Amino acid sequence: MPSVLYTRQMSDLISVIIPARNTGATIGVCLDAVFAFTHDNFEVIVVDDASEDDTADIARQFSCTLLSLDVQSGAAKARNVGAEQATGKIFFFTDADCVPLPDALEVALNTLRECKEQTVLGGTYTAMSFDNRFFSNFQSVFINYSETKSAENPDYIATHAMAISAELFRKHFGFRENHLPILEDVEFSHRLRSAGVELQLDPNIKVRHIFNFNLLGSMRNAFRKSMYWIIYSIGNRDILSDSGTASIGLKVNAGLFMVSLMLLAMFAILGNTMFVYSVGVLELINVYINRGQLTAFYRAGGIMFGLISTLYYLFIYPIPVASGTVMGMLKYIMRIFRGNNQ
Repeated sequence: MPSVLYTRQMSDLISVIIPARNTGATIGVCLDAVFAFTHDNFEVIVVDDASEDDTADIARQFSCTLLSLDVQSGAAKARNVGAEQATGKIFFFTDADCVPLPDALEVALNTLRECKEQTVLGGTYTAMSFDNRFFSNFQSVFINYSETKSAENPDYIATHAMAISAELFRKHFGFRENHLPILEDVEFSHRLRSAGVELQLDPNIKVRHIFNFNLLGSMRNAFRKSMYWIIYSIGNRDILSDSGTASIGLKVNAGLFMVSLMLLAMFAILGNTMFVYSVGVLELINVYINRGQLTAFYRAGGIMFGLISTLYYLFIYPIPVASGTVMGMLKYIMRIFRGNNQ
């Protein structure tokens, strides 16, 4: 029996929904890009999550619907509130620190027309970031590669570029509002997939992300994401899955880094050079397993960027990833003792 495809037409109204919390530095750039979409039939809904800066004032300068939450409630709540007020047949979610490419809506709609009706469609970051700093570019390449290497079978669809029919979104009650921070899109994707909904990623749906990362910002982001990922993964019993940015490669990278530190400590204590040789072997294994990610750094930014990114990925980035993982495990244990493992 043939698959039921989307019957959406190019004339269908698309609701672009953007949660915003203290995004005065980026929301204007985001909205400038949104209103430059080549697809011309869309509405824009910005949901201000009780910002304490000029986010709302900047949003009012654009022809969008501005909704304001009285108290900070999180991005999941903000997106759901936006969806409640949206009138489009298709929702396109993005973030206030994202700069969608002009054809993002057009590509998303064309792809949806070839998908089954029960499909959530996603896009990804451009290889290089909007702010074009080293640590921002590192993060953008890392995410772009992690999300697109399994585009035909993604584990989740991220909300920096998510397209879904309004009917499907409402049927499954939107994003879970009492969930872990930053992972509401992962939980939403897994919940829909369990209900028979297909996940599909089109690498041609792209947004440029404004990270503004320095070294500290990059490491803080890695720590925070790793902490919440491990809490979710333990509870979801998929700790070893290859899940987007929580990839097998990153997990191996962090794990082998910790083992290498222990071997070097043993060398310092016992003076046996076999421990040092073992570290070298482990790093060769690590490079082999992560060869796709490391190659992506070189392809995106050339030899120098690729070299520095490789060194950062192999020898520094695992520190916050491993530390966040340990902290997440501790927090999960504490949640168990408190009787809450969700």
